[in-house]
Amino acid sequence: MASSSVYTKEQIDQFLDHIQLPEKYRHAPPSYDLLRALHTHMLAAAPYENLAIHYNPSHAVVLDPEHLFRKIVLDKRGRGGYCMENAILYNHMLVGLGFDSYTVGVRTRLRDGGVPKGDFPGWVHIVSIVEFADGSRYHVDIAFGGDCATRPLPLVDGLVHANIGAQEIRLVRDWIPTQLKRTEDSKLWIYEYRNGADKPWNPFYCFTLVEFMPNDWEVINVYASTSPKSWQTKTVITIKFLRRARAGGDKDDEQEIYGKRMLVNDVVKENLGGRTEVIYECKTEEDRVVALEKYFDLKLTEEEKSAIKGWRTALP
Repeated sequence: MASSSVYTKEQIDQFLDHIQLPEKYRHAPPSYDLLRALHTHMLAAAPYENLAIHYNPSHAVVLDPEHLFRKIVLDKRGRGGYCMENAILYNHMLVGLGFDSYTVGVRTRLRDGGVPKGDFPGWVHIVSIVEFADGSRYHVDIAFGGDCATRPLPLVDGLVHANIGAQEIRLVRDWIPTQLKRTEDSKLWIYEYRNGADKPWNPFYCFTLVEFMPNDWEVINVYASTSPKSWQTKTVITIKFLRRARAGGDKDDEQEIYGKRMLVNDVVKENLGGRTEVIYECKTEEDRVVALEKYFDLKLTEEEKSAIKGWRTALP
């Protein structure tokens, strides 16, 4: 394998404990079953959250793998991170577990009323590509917030998968509207969704299979976490996926994602596979800190709580 994990065997074992991976998978060789189990448990254990931008004295996201390990695994405060934080840690764990895995850049469409619309902007997101010895390849995304694929997706054009509730997802190979070079080789992989079999497909994002390396992510991270044009700098968000035993499976070993809980600025919502409902509204900063712990098991330090004072996203 061309690359190696920055994490030691001890750190990988601590990570597996943290995500509560069942014992039967602990010493298994790389396989789709192991990849899917890891995906489910990682989604549930590490929330998608951009609090490092808002509740942080430096208001900066750090991508150093050792920092990410301390924050997400060791500190035991329920922390996760935004896309690059969670995905960089996770990709190193996959490599350490023997998977042939690397990261690629993603162009994510902006939302209007929660619906992706308009052009595909520059690289602002990250997914992993995992390849097995038989040549099969999988798109692995554990850090796309509430519309994350709840399983690894094979790179098969047009294959439809069930996601949470009535949502269906698929990958298709095609060009995006702004592409000038339109050859078979220049087609991109596009992640699409529809909220029911009778609904139209709509693209979330697109990606190529060109490897992005640590220096690439440092450049992208600066834009995503500091630019006034980035929605991340204007929105406080936390998303926790909910896990349970899969119907018909072994209670301890077969798990699935069945719902999600979301905080967006001052509102906490929940979707248990059907409609999204508001369950709490934060009136003050103190309300939001309490909500993060009550609904997301996420604890901020006193220094972090103070850091948002005077920041653009602070509540009264």
